[in-house]
Amino acid sequence: MCVPCLESLPRVRPPLCERCGAPTAWPVRRCSECSGRRLAFATARAAVAYDDGVRAIVTGWKEHGLRRLAATAADVVVGSLARPDAEALTFVPPDRSRLLQRGHHPAERLARELGRRWDLPSLALLSRTGPARRQAGATLADRRRNVRGAFAADTAPATVCLVDDVYTSGATASAAASALRKSGARTVTVVTFARALRLG
Repeated sequence: MCVPCLESLPRVRPPLCERCGAPTAWPVRRCSECSGRRLAFATARAAVAYDDGVRAIVTGWKEHGLRRLAATAADVVVGSLARPDAEALTFVPPDRSRLLQRGHHPAERLARELGRRWDLPSLALLSRTGPARRQAGATLADRRRNVRGAFAADTAPATVCLVDDVYTSGATASAAASALRKSGARTVTVVTFARALRLG
């Protein structure tokens, strides 16, 4: 991607919800999107908003084999977000069938690229307990049901940063963070390249 294209990406800027990182009119501890929800992660932050242009980048990266975009995404994240206060990075694990179809795992590649830039180890701490259900097009309630109990974790460090490519509803991030906390993590933060923004 050329420099002007990178600079034109829609950055997620303050003010933000302190917990889930959604843009808000003014700083709040909990916004309408996460208020009343049990979220297993402490904070979530994303570098860019998931608009049509970013969607095309993510689709090329995830579905069309443009693996070098993981490094580009990592550069954007590092330029937009502070280095997490964590002992290690981990990533949302792939569904086996999608891993075989794509031939690579975008979240893992992003975590490893970020680990090099932030000088943090990137550890494969999470696994799936069964085949993943499709989240695309699902309602928020269905997304939460689809990922409930979907992950298991190896013994985790006390502070972990969970990496994924896109934050949509927070359901996947929260389910993965819950597994990490059950395996020893006291604090789980979330970092993603992009974030879907809800209107209204």
